[in-house]
Amino acid sequence: MTKFSDNETIFLKSHLFYLSILLCVVSVGAACRQASAPSNPTTNAPASSGVIAPSNGATAQNSYADVVSRVTPAVVTVRSERRARAAQQFPFADDPRFREFFGGRVPQQAPPQRQSGLGSGVIVATDGHILTNHHVVDGAEEITVEFTDRRTFKAKLIGSDPPSDLAVLKIDASDLPVLPLGDSDRVRVGDVALAIGNPLGLEQTVTAGIISAKGRATGLSDGSFEDFLQTDAPINQGNSGGALINTSGELIGINSQILSPSGGNIGIGFAIPSNMAKNVMDQLIKGGKVRRGSLGVTIQPVTSDLAASLNLKDVRGALINSVARGSAAERAGLKRGDVILALNDRALSDTNSLRNAVAGTQPGAEVTLTVFRNGGEQQLRATLGELDASQRASSQTPDENDKQSSTSEGQLGIRIAPLTTEQRRELNLPADTRGLFVAEVNPSGAAGEAGLAAGDVIAEINNQPVNSTDDVRAALGRAGERPSLLLVNRRGDNVFLTVRPRQ
Repeated sequence: MTKFSDNETIFLKSHLFYLSILLCVVSVGAACRQASAPSNPTTNAPASSGVIAPSNGATAQNSYADVVSRVTPAVVTVRSERRARAAQQFPFADDPRFREFFGGRVPQQAPPQRQSGLGSGVIVATDGHILTNHHVVDGAEEITVEFTDRRTFKAKLIGSDPPSDLAVLKIDASDLPVLPLGDSDRVRVGDVALAIGNPLGLEQTVTAGIISAKGRATGLSDGSFEDFLQTDAPINQGNSGGALINTSGELIGINSQILSPSGGNIGIGFAIPSNMAKNVMDQLIKGGKVRRGSLGVTIQPVTSDLAASLNLKDVRGALINSVARGSAAERAGLKRGDVILALNDRALSDTNSLRNAVAGTQPGAEVTLTVFRNGGEQQLRATLGELDASQRASSQTPDENDKQSSTSEGQLGIRIAPLTTEQRRELNLPADTRGLFVAEVNPSGAAGEAGLAAGDVIAEINNQPVNSTDDVRAALGRAGERPSLLLVNRRGDNVFLTVRPRQ
């Protein structure tokens, strides 16, 4: 038997004490685990620790590699070239006196220079039709298309449409990869979007973002038939004509513009919706040009004051300023002061949506218009005319720069007088024009702040003709506290203004 010293005995006893405590803790822990185990023996999930496990099928999207690899072969690089004549350095080369200075020999003029353009395109048909921007190929004498596998093809311009900034090319190839077109009307703000193109000559690049807004109009494209999808997916020069796709790999837009003070991406890019692109593309392929419907009205946006003065519940639609004689609108019975709320049961939020809806409909088509008139809604049917190439649907708004400085008194802050024959002649107004001539406008008065200008003619107030100051007072009195609606003839163009008279 081994004998321990007193110190060794104390050491062993202390360790045996701590060992017994440890065994107790282990046995209690095992019992706890057994008691808290789930009743289903096939479930291996750990006990809850404050972290919620993802449900079945709710896996997070952490890569778009699969959809990108599937669609990128259908996005191509578009290169365009054209000859630009160099500036004439010696404009008097044919003058004999000029030749004397050079000993009878004329200095050589600089040869014509070649200008190159770079953009992107999307293959939309297996037979070689490619969709791109008009500005990518505008004026091009030679167009080349380059695939991701380095194959290159000479392309023919099938048709180009400056108003929508779209063009269709054709290459001699078949069985090509195609990017399927999605329904841009179903795109929602907040949806993930991927932009594919050739930015700054860096070859094919993919960027990601979301749809930031819909129905944007920038006023930068040639014809302003605009209904852009706005995205923060980085778009730069060279992305024009490229694809904006959703996470299903469908084309929802053709990248077209960026808004940037520096020319580089700041997170505000614009793409032409795929539905508009398809309409234009189909027409270009079929006939080489785009035909657009025409209603024959001038319109302006509905503001909150206009809506209040018209007793219109919601601030939406397009207010008709005038109706062209012999137009589809006149034949349908549309009148000045009507608010068009819908076309073919499709609600119209503003003037831009009406313009695009009409332009996107073929001439000769019959449409149903929902119109707000005299406090109620009614439906009218119109057969659209055709918009001329040089014609643009206009949206009339008061010019803030037309305000003139003068002094006057009254609820409106203006000085008015009956319209004379001489004034009609000076303003190029028809002889039957009626109303009150605005002689002076106080810029700080109610009418001045609303945009009324000297030289305007007030034809109606709250849909009532006015030919005297008594007519004005009566019309304003009936309006009460509501803003009053003025129909103003401004050198032949009708404009609606809303004014809140001051007591």
